Amino acid sequence: MKATAPILSCEKVTVAFDGFKAVNGMDLRLMPGELRFLIGPNGAGKTTMLDVICGKVKPASGTLRFKGDIDISRKKEYQIAELGIGRKFQAPSIFAGLTVYENLELAMSQNRSVLATLRARLSKEDRLKISRQLDMIGLAHRSELLAGGLSHGEKQWLEIGMMLMQEPMLLLLDEPVAGMTDTETEKTGELLREITKRQTVVVVEHDMEFVRSYATTVTVMHEGRLLKEGTMQEVQEDDIVSEVYLGHGRDARAVG
Repeated sequence: MKATAPILSCEKVTVAFDGFKAVNGMDLRLMPGELRFLIGPNGAGKTTMLDVICGKVKPASGTLRFKGDIDISRKKEYQIAELGIGRKFQAPSIFAGLTVYENLELAMSQNRSVLATLRARLSKEDRLKISRQLDMIGLAHRSELLAGGLSHGEKQWLEIGMMLMQEPMLLLLDEPVAGMTDTETEKTGELLREITKRQTVVVVEHDMEFVRSYATTVTVMHEGRLLKEGTMQEVQEDDIVSEVYLGHGRDARAVG
C-alpha cells in the first residue's frame, strides 16, 4: 500500500526575476508513486517550478517540504540531490565518449573521478545493479556502444537510467519526449510507468497526446499560478483552461 503522506509539498511558492513573478503563490502536492504532468502555455512557470524544487532557483517566498518535514526551500542543489531529488533537463547530458555501460557505472560512483571510477573493480552487486538498469531502459543490447552513437531517444533513456542509478525518490523531467519518434515516445511512457512503481515522477510536457496517454493527474499552470488540477478529462472539460489555451497554437488544439 502506498503511503498517504505527500512526498513533496510546495506552499505559496513565489519566484521573481527583476520584479517579474515567474511563479506566483504556487501550491503543489505530490504523493509517492505518482506520475504527475505539469502543463500550461509557454511562460506559465512550469520549468521554473522544477528549478525551484531542485534548488537551481531560490523562491522569494513560500515553503517546499520533502519527505514530510524536510524544508528544502533554502538548500543548495547538491544538498537537495543528496536528499533524493533528481532533475533531468530537456537536452540529454551524457558522456558521449564513454560506452552506455560506463555512463551508468560513472553515475553510480559520483564521489570518485572518472578515471578512478572506470579503473575500479566492480562488485557483483554493482554489476547486477547496472545490468538491471540496462534492461529497464531497454539498452542492454547497446551496452558496449559509445553513448554518442545512440539515437536521440536512446540518449534520453540513458540519462534517465543514470539518474536512477543514484536511487532518487523524486524525478523531475523537462519535456522528455521532445524530438522523439512515435515509437520512442510510447516506449518512454512505458518506462515512466515502470519507474513509478518505486519512485515519484513529475513531467513538464507540451505533447498533449503523450499526456493523455499516460497521465493520472494533471496540474495546469497559468501566469505562475495553479489554474486547475485533476484528471486529463477534467482538465479538458474546464472552461477556464480552454480559454487560457486559446491562441496558444498546438496546445490550444490539443487541449480542446
